[in-house]
Amino acid sequence: MKNPDRREAHYKAGETAVLFVDMQKMFCIPGLDPAHPEMNSEHYYFKRLKAMVIPNQVRILAAARAKGVQVMHTIIESLTEDCRDASLDHKLSDLLVPKGHPLAPPIDELAPISNEIVLPKTSSGVFNSTNIDYVLRNLGIRYLIVAGVVTDQCVDMAVRDAADRGYLVSMPGDASATYTQERHDTALNAYKGYCWITDTDTVVSRINAIESKTA
Repeated sequence: MKNPDRREAHYKAGETAVLFVDMQKMFCIPGLDPAHPEMNSEHYYFKRLKAMVIPNQVRILAAARAKGVQVMHTIIESLTEDCRDASLDHKLSDLLVPKGHPLAPPIDELAPISNEIVLPKTSSGVFNSTNIDYVLRNLGIRYLIVAGVVTDQCVDMAVRDAADRGYLVSMPGDASATYTQERHDTALNAYKGYCWITDTDTVVSRINAIESKTA
């Protein structure tokens, strides 16, 4: 019998969640990120988002919603309008998104629907500055699918921290992006020991194959 706890184990009803990391307007629409004013729609990052990442995430999102898989979004956003609660690192990096900022929400293509969970964070790692671990355990989650931006920073930390806390993490490499292909590939190679590196086709197929819970 195959080990049911292997990273690439098939997802189970009621135990699977999708986490979209920082797919927010400020960082995913060209010309809106104040930290990267030089990046326009022709930059590698935005071309990858438009051509591959966002369409693949939309497919994952649709499959998850259709199967009743938990969908979660994390975004960089402070709990206060003056960002006084932001982490020291984000303050030093000037990565400050005030509470209620119009560019803080997820992009329209991934807009949360009623009853989906959105967790604002003020650090790179969602497990460090939100109660996501508490929420996932309350939901009974064992299998966590992670996709978002950027591959070698906030996505990286979500993957590693989730693995350390006992979740079986899937990471569809074609549903995430960072600022160069080299950085993306290097990141996946660096944390492949913490997750199952896969692709959107496989993730969608696995979600579609989830069997409903028996009464």
